[in-house]
Amino acid sequence: MTLANQLTLLRVALIPVMVLVFFLPFPWSYPVAAIIFALAGITDYFDGYVARRYNQHTAFGAFLDPVADKLMVAVALVLLVQAHASIWLTIPAIVIIGREIVISALREWMAEMGDRTSVAVSFIGKVKTAAQMGSITALLAFPADADVWVVDGGYISLYIAAGLTLYSMVIYLRAAWPSLRP
Repeated sequence: MTLANQLTLLRVALIPVMVLVFFLPFPWSYPVAAIIFALAGITDYFDGYVARRYNQHTAFGAFLDPVADKLMVAVALVLLVQAHASIWLTIPAIVIIGREIVISALREWMAEMGDRTSVAVSFIGKVKTAAQMGSITALLAFPADADVWVVDGGYISLYIAAGLTLYSMVIYLRAAWPSLRP
């Protein structure tokens, strides 16, 4: 078990901890849940760094890393949709989760076709991930009814992340289109 894989597993293990803390009936539960989410997001950077720097690439890590990212984001968005109960948060959450399902299916299909490299992670995907992590962290940090600029900024950056999400999906679909055409 490599250090990179251990960091990825830590990210997965932090998900139920974040959920539990988010629902605790204490005023500190929101910022602590946001900190847990941010720490989990930071492990995403470090597991990739460690894998590249120390040549710790494994098939297990290649499988688990994107799964951990998608689980973390999807669970956090579900928590936020429930807490905010707002169409304005639900729309970008649907876009983000829907895109992740489409791209995961596309990558699986392309792997079966022997052309997985045409849907490899791109720079725009990394920017999208950073925007998602920042916006979700900001929104997790406060209750839905908090009247603070951070929540407004979280909404704005979540829409930016949703826009980048759609843009990156179009890029991936265009790259895969020759293999998808009937």
